[in-house]
Amino acid sequence: MGEVVEIFYENGFSNKVICNDTPTNPNHQDCCTWYEEIIDDDLKWSFALNRVLHKGTSQYQDIALLDTKHFGKVLVIDGKMQSAEVDEFIYHECLIHPPLLCHPNPKTVFIMGGGEGSAAREALKHKTIEKVVMCDIDQEVVDFCRRYLTVNQEAFGNKKLNLVVNDAKAELEKRNEKFDIIVGDLADPVEGGPCYQLYTKSFYERILKPKLTENGIFVTQAGPAGIFTHKEVFSSIYNTIKQVFKYVLAYTAHVPSFADTWGWVMASDQPFSIDAEELDIRIRDRINGELLYLNGASFLSSATMNKTVSLSLLNETHVYTEEDARFIHGHGVAYNRL
Repeated sequence: MGEVVEIFYENGFSNKVICNDTPTNPNHQDCCTWYEEIIDDDLKWSFALNRVLHKGTSQYQDIALLDTKHFGKVLVIDGKMQSAEVDEFIYHECLIHPPLLCHPNPKTVFIMGGGEGSAAREALKHKTIEKVVMCDIDQEVVDFCRRYLTVNQEAFGNKKLNLVVNDAKAELEKRNEKFDIIVGDLADPVEGGPCYQLYTKSFYERILKPKLTENGIFVTQAGPAGIFTHKEVFSSIYNTIKQVFKYVLAYTAHVPSFADTWGWVMASDQPFSIDAEELDIRIRDRINGELLYLNGASFLSSATMNKTVSLSLLNETHVYTEEDARFIHGHGVAYNRL
């Protein structure tokens, strides 16, 4: 969601404790440390912390796991919030369940990224699933998420999960098998980050698409999709995928901890012909447990954009390439080393 300001330590931690008077009790002071992100040059997003669970820099990215007062445990990578304990179900249900429910009989899933385990957790709720490969580039992210994100411990221990630490591009390229569903649960494309090449046309066309089965579906998170932010990367990712697949569907949802509407793009060479009633039937019959956010009606409505975003998707001409990528505000570790 943004980079760090100068008056803060790396990853946006305040260099002092900030105390605010409690309005209901002028004699009581509520003291806490704050974390701050820069969403844009003139826009900041901050939240109060209970404590810092982990902070460091791996080979690939800056990492922080925070215990926040409002959103619970929060994973932050390269100064950008990736998911928050209280509302990550919105993001991950929207990422995982639409492609699996639209597929006639999904059995195998390949997740690019997803080191926190939440995407795998949602995929493993489907009764038809026989194998989930989760491929994350960063061992350190995987290790501390397994340790601290207790909600995903069962998923990490599931025998159907095959956890691989590798670059997803290299891993897909070397595998002979094909998958019913391929998921892009990647960090946002930031300059100097490890992920932007996995949003390019050449990757989708030459490496990813050949690894899908005949009825295979690809889905990726596609960054901020709000009325003021959707042109950063969302419209470009959508247009790039349109160059590779016959049927492409963009959809959005508001994620409170992201302070914005978020976007996903789903694609296949087979049409998505499924209505709200049929989606609800498949949710009931195929999924173990209850979904907290997604149902048939909400998914169909999420694919209806407002006028401004609709026109941007229709008129977008930019195509992601290695030489001409778009980035959201912020920088990754590789950029800082230049």
